[in-house]
Amino acid sequence: MTVFSPKDRFRKTWNLVNQYFRPSDPQDSKGKKQPPSTGEGPHTPMWKKKPVMLTAGVLVVLAAAGIGGTGYVQANTVDYYNVYKDGNIVGSVSDPAEVEQLIQQRTEEVKKANPELNMVLDTGEITYSGESGFKADPETEETLGKLKGLLTSHAEGVELVIDGKVAGVVKNQETADAILNRVQSKYAPQLAAAKKQNEVKTLSYSKAEAEKKKTEASSGKKLTGVKFVEEVKIDEVEVDPSKIMDANELYLKLVKGSVKPTKYTVQKGDCIGCIADKFNISEQVIYDNNGWIEQDMIKEGDVLDLTVLQPELTVKTEERQSETITYDAPVEIRKSDSMKLGESKVLTEGKSGKKTLTYRVVKQNGKVVTEELVDSQVIVKPVAEVIIRGTKVILGEGTGHFASPVSGWSLSSKFGQRWGRMHKGIDMTGGKTIMAADNGVIEFVGQKTGYGNCIIVNHKNGYKTLYGHLKSIGVKKGQIVEKGDSLGIMGSTGESTGVHLHFEITKNGVLQNPLKYL
Repeated sequence: MTVFSPKDRFRKTWNLVNQYFRPSDPQDSKGKKQPPSTGEGPHTPMWKKKPVMLTAGVLVVLAAAGIGGTGYVQANTVDYYNVYKDGNIVGSVSDPAEVEQLIQQRTEEVKKANPELNMVLDTGEITYSGESGFKADPETEETLGKLKGLLTSHAEGVELVIDGKVAGVVKNQETADAILNRVQSKYAPQLAAAKKQNEVKTLSYSKAEAEKKKTEASSGKKLTGVKFVEEVKIDEVEVDPSKIMDANELYLKLVKGSVKPTKYTVQKGDCIGCIADKFNISEQVIYDNNGWIEQDMIKEGDVLDLTVLQPELTVKTEERQSETITYDAPVEIRKSDSMKLGESKVLTEGKSGKKTLTYRVVKQNGKVVTEELVDSQVIVKPVAEVIIRGTKVILGEGTGHFASPVSGWSLSSKFGQRWGRMHKGIDMTGGKTIMAADNGVIEFVGQKTGYGNCIIVNHKNGYKTLYGHLKSIGVKKGQIVEKGDSLGIMGSTGESTGVHLHFEITKNGVLQNPLKYL
């Protein structure tokens, strides 16, 4: 506010002088007692009037001198203005316009220095008071220089606060919103795709394209929710321009993060690998952070340092994921006593079914946290496969699946060429009791050249087994045996290099490698 001091004090002074020296008005004596008459009248001699004339002359001279002095003072009186900032005097200027020009200049300078930011010049409250002074010399340059030094500036920005902690400051709300949207879009690409689709105007309609989109919508992924796990706030602030971050710089800080101390207490059943999987870190991080670990030995109650670079923001997404799967037809087993045990045939061929499974999937920063099946719809019903299996038991008939004739056995000689001739079976050592490898009928009991004491079992399904070098035999010809029944005791009869069992399998008269059946 401009306040002007009075500038007419010299005029008032002159009026006071005039009032003091002016002749008495005859009217001033009305009502007063007149002094005694001196006998003077209109025809008073001139010499009697000289004192009065002298007084009048002096007054005229003084008046002339007063008028001349006042004019000189007025001619040398200078108007100026005191300048105040926030109530404190800064100095004086000739014209307030010079101060306003300085403010305008500084405003342009701070904006030019930071063209991308919203800069504000902090002027405070600037006021003026108008003054006048005889030959006054306002200190304009000094005052403007001093005022310039008192003017500061700041940028207007917005700060991003995560769980009560300032993550960074950017230039405006629009930039902050764009950064947060970008972070969410990193883990929820559907957001970016939807935004892009909204920006594009459809100029034509394609039925085929519409059907395709309808199909895609009914299957695949559908985003149902996205939010930040942490509390996120955006506040407007006044800040030094150097503190304002580039948008990409703040984005990288949010997604790549900073070091956050993480401690974990080992639970019962934990291991290095499973802890690494639980926290989605490498095992090497655990080893590097916990040098006391030796030979992977950790125990319940140990405290591990799992500190790693972690994102500042955690994006939690919820999706509906659908997939169409083909699943096997159910199998129906029907028993038949007219079919031999072990035989089967397919009565009705089965056909696979199709169904759509829908899951609710919750992720944090792209990592699956929970997955829940929420819906299942059958598209194609399966046709059950019907199988008939025989239950008819024929005594002495084998199953075609062989068990080891020696318990706790080990191989001492393989099937095939040995010492320049064919070794027709395998040699086995282990438990001394020799057992039937499958159900069958004893076809031969006795000695054979090279085999010593020998037993041959006919399994009545094309297979026969031979057991040689026995010390003793516990069965007789024609006897029906079951898998696992005792046949005799291991020995070293015939052409034998030591106590062992020589075991052979033939199928329809053709030698087989027993190792393929055991």
